[in-house]
Amino acid sequence: MPAKVYLGLGSNLNSPPRQIKAALKAIAKLPGTRLACCAPWYQSIAIGPGSQPPYINTVVAIDTVLKPRALLKALQGIEIQQGRKRIVRWGPRTLDIDILLYAKQVLSTRQLQIPHPRLGERNFVLYPLADIAPEITLPDGTALARLLANCSPEGIVRLDAKGSGGRTG
Repeated sequence: MPAKVYLGLGSNLNSPPRQIKAALKAIAKLPGTRLACCAPWYQSIAIGPGSQPPYINTVVAIDTVLKPRALLKALQGIEIQQGRKRIVRWGPRTLDIDILLYAKQVLSTRQLQIPHPRLGERNFVLYPLADIAPEITLPDGTALARLLANCSPEGIVRLDAKGSGGRTG
């Protein structure tokens, strides 16, 4: 039975809108995976070292039969195909895809933590997630609405429908 999974996508290099669109197509082609919906896109200030261009961010919901580690490997493959180079932590990137939530699973390994460990701190993830799943609760019972209430919208701007992936399903 497929699991409901939420992914965070971000890009701030090499035409971020094009990077996000290509990533959405690649995610939809993963085996046993259906792209359920895509949140509106947001522009956010970069978090990390040096002066970086702003990011384009969104969150997508997928239904997948891929297990968490297999999904991570597939998503990292998409990042690499789109030119991702892991040189500087939180540095600029063509594409970043994070597994935010995988059903109600909790997983903590060196390579993968679910829920994403910084999910509750990142407005560029919380706002688009709330756009497509406002009633969601984390595996520990924390409501998304509670996290959002403690999260400032400072530094992010919701883009119009032209710049957004919009709902797909």
